[in-house]
Amino acid sequence: MPVQNYEQLNIGPNGDVTTTRTLLHEAIPLTGTIVSGTYGEFHSERNIKNYAHGMFQSVYDYPYLSSSANHIFDVAVGYDNRSSLSASTGTPVQRSKKINLYNQYAQVLLGYTGSTNEVEIFESDLNFGDNDNQMKDVFFLNFSRLITKDQIKEGSFSISLGTGSWDTPFSNGADDAQMILTLTDASASTNGDGTKNTNGGDYGVLYQDLGAGGTAHGIIFYQAGLAIITASVFANGDGTVLDDFYKRGANTWSPSGSWVSASISGSCDAIRHRLYSLSFTNSTEINSTIYFCRVPHNKYNYSSNPTYTSGSKIRVKSVASDMPISYITTVGLYSENNELLAVAKLSEPLRKDPTNEITLRVRLDY
Repeated sequence: MPVQNYEQLNIGPNGDVTTTRTLLHEAIPLTGTIVSGTYGEFHSERNIKNYAHGMFQSVYDYPYLSSSANHIFDVAVGYDNRSSLSASTGTPVQRSKKINLYNQYAQVLLGYTGSTNEVEIFESDLNFGDNDNQMKDVFFLNFSRLITKDQIKEGSFSISLGTGSWDTPFSNGADDAQMILTLTDASASTNGDGTKNTNGGDYGVLYQDLGAGGTAHGIIFYQAGLAIITASVFANGDGTVLDDFYKRGANTWSPSGSWVSASISGSCDAIRHRLYSLSFTNSTEINSTIYFCRVPHNKYNYSSNPTYTSGSKIRVKSVASDMPISYITTVGLYSENNELLAVAKLSEPLRKDPTNEITLRVRLDY
């Protein structure tokens, strides 16, 4: 058997090893029917999971007790302790939990401000900290890492919400005109336009209609996979309050009334009832190391396979004076101590003889 040879890889700046970064994208469409009424009657669908702590609600694409169910997103509502809702008369339902939810998201995504180290307030613009366009009463859509992957692609997020009455949230119930409000981050792009960076990563603004010329009603954190939308998005088009934002039995609440008087899971039910559609494109980052394995003309023309010879003669030669021939099928990457670390298989054998040189490109993804 011929002696096994190794080729040294040049690791220098102009050597045989380089790295690349590739982004893969996948469109994620979601219709409102999946979150409201598909798997059972509304309020008690089998793909909606409520918890004993009552702080958020989870949405699955299939009844959540099934082994094939996938977690899609969580819904929660909250308000800042400086909001007028926090000081509402009476005893607001789950007041401390709603404030704690708001504070938790604000701490992680925005951080603290001022000498008293209060949490920042979410704002529907690209200038956090200037106290303009504050969103003190919001709902949160926290998307599963399963569908956001590494992040939501900038400029791809869209959510449509019904702003009609409780009984006909997507139309006015008279001439069947649509009552659907769509928010997008169309003003954001992957080159950094229309986005800013804060503690929680990059974020963009969710505008009604198209681009930054519309009315802002929320923000989207791309790496965190989190949409935060102000409760005022459910006001009527003329700015008046939507009286029957949420109805349960004999009780009817406006958006602010729901945030105060209904439970978190109840307000989440109301939001699900009004979700018409939602879509975005996710991003998966693939980092690769590429090794250029060069096979010179005067090497690897013989095989190390013991079946390559028979009776001290090369099997693939019919005439002794013919050039030696081998076929490359596998590339091995070794450590400095000649320890095999990785193996790459070629899709088909490559003929190798003294008249040709080959460069094999081996890519490791991670």
